[in-house]
Amino acid sequence: MSNPQIEIGEYTYYDDPEDSEHFERNVLYLFPFIGDRLVIGRFCAIARGVKFIMNGANHKLSGFSTYPFQIFGGGWEHHMPDLSEFPNKGDTLIGNDVWIGYEALIMPGVKIGDGAIISSRSVVTRDVPPYTVVGGNPAEPLKQRFPDAVVERLLAIAWWDWPVEKVSRHLAAIMAADLDALERCACEA
Repeated sequence: MSNPQIEIGEYTYYDDPEDSEHFERNVLYLFPFIGDRLVIGRFCAIARGVKFIMNGANHKLSGFSTYPFQIFGGGWEHHMPDLSEFPNKGDTLIGNDVWIGYEALIMPGVKIGDGAIISSRSVVTRDVPPYTVVGGNPAEPLKQRFPDAVVERLLAIAWWDWPVEKVSRHLAAIMAADLDALERCACEA
């Protein structure tokens, strides 16, 4: 990544057989003068066509017109509203081990929890709790992947924070559904 406003964790990948190297093109309206960031955790799978809309897409809503006159010059640039007049929802944060399906759209300031799944072509306008599957437009919870007690234990284990050597040694436990076995792995050095 060449954009300092985009942070992507290790082992996260963008699956686009035609153009995976230009993922930044999928992060829209990310302008330095606004200062928001896109932060994506480790071990995330991002499908082809996923887009992230950032706060720079927002227009001033308090005036009679939302038209961005100031960007067209010809004297109009002297009427630039103060940045505080634009909606700003903050950074967009994607947790660890998140799967974002084909052509999903993530709106500004959304926080997606660890282990969440975003269904294909969903429009995510609100935060997504950890280990929750969402889908639709706007995206709504479809199901929780595991009971609350299991989610709490998985978040405490946080296998995605382990050194890669430890992850490699315990792939079978990470990929299985035996929480006790995964907790035993977590206790190892």
